[in-house]
Amino acid sequence: MIRPLTLLGLLALAALIPAAGGASSSRVAVNSVTFTDSTGEDPNGPDITSVVVSNDDTGLISFQINVPNQNSLTGDKLYDIDIDADNNPATGDPDPLDPGADYAIELFQGIANLFQWDGKTFSRSASGPSQATLVYTNAQTGPIIKISNVEVGNTKQFKFNVLAVSNITSDASGNPDFTKAHVDFAPDLGHGFWSYQVKTAPLRLLATKFREVPSRPKAGRLFSVRMVAVRSDTGAALQGGAVTCTARIGGKPLTVRLHRIANKEAQCAWLIPAPARGKTVRGSIVVTFEGLRVTKTFSAVIR
Repeated sequence: MIRPLTLLGLLALAALIPAAGGASSSRVAVNSVTFTDSTGEDPNGPDITSVVVSNDDTGLISFQINVPNQNSLTGDKLYDIDIDADNNPATGDPDPLDPGADYAIELFQGIANLFQWDGKTFSRSASGPSQATLVYTNAQTGPIIKISNVEVGNTKQFKFNVLAVSNITSDASGNPDFTKAHVDFAPDLGHGFWSYQVKTAPLRLLATKFREVPSRPKAGRLFSVRMVAVRSDTGAALQGGAVTCTARIGGKPLTVRLHRIANKEAQCAWLIPAPARGKTVRGSIVVTFEGLRVTKTFSAVIR
């Protein structure tokens, strides 16, 4: 890990980077933003052309760092993403490179780590943030780093920058040596941070795998309807919640014999009266969870 150490040597490297030809730009797509960086600052260094940031409905954020000239993730390379999770430059790291950064993601030598500003440095203390969702892959144009917004302050809108370094060596003590390193900042130094808004669809409950048991209700027997309710964000089936069951025959309500969720399946059951053969039973099953509800109705002729 390099992040807990001082990176002031990169400031000296930054002074050697030629001035960029113009400000970086961004292109917006649905739940995704492509941030374009200037190119050609250092012909020998990694050249970030763009960073594509997106998120899914669970709040999982993806940073696709495109470095086509040095796309392979060799051991001499380091990637760093600084995140100002609260959009407040007065909190977090006061360093002029990343003023206000509250979190930092470092990818180096096959290991991704999340650090949090503790008032003095970026640390990974026992009381620090979880990084359970932090993963990375090496795509054809560079690394893709993913992390849940929950683990970076449950942020809904944040500012960030990206740093790519190559040709990192080791000194006699085995510590990282940046003497011959090449670096690229995105956006370019002096252009501040990029800004990204985490957009997620409102959580809904969806009904799946609805069935009637038996497939046709029979007079004098128990009849049940069963449904799996899932979350729209994760697709996970609910294991808890309130189940409301209603059924009528000719306008007369039936007494509910069973209403529960068991084995991730909502269940309702009624006893069909013996004289009801040939009549129609109509009703619904409703699952309510954290103020949300999903309903499935049914209608069947009794045999």
